[in-house]
Amino acid sequence: MPCLQRKQGTSFVAPQEGTTTASITIRNLDDDIRTRLRVRAAGNGHSMEEEVRQILRKAVGRAKRSRDLATIIRSHFGPENGVDFELPERDPAREPLSFE
Repeated sequence: MPCLQRKQGTSFVAPQEGTTTASITIRNLDDDIRTRLRVRAAGNGHSMEEEVRQILRKAVGRAKRSRDLATIIRSHFGPENGVDFELPERDPAREPLSFE
């Protein structure tokens, strides 16, 4: 993939042939929002357009789902799925061994 260089170390990656990019127009944007966006973009060292792309990627990007064992078990069992176990009484914990 060709990379186009620009001043100040910023680089842009050219899209591959056959790929398309979408455009979006935002109308009736408050001047205050536009100003804060411009300041935020400048603080991050890139254009307002790139700032908006990053905000959108973060806002609508794929949410990472926790798929650890406890989450999987809870999704199949538990009171909300019709399975509710009573926990048995437990004895007090034993004193730890002493090696003295």
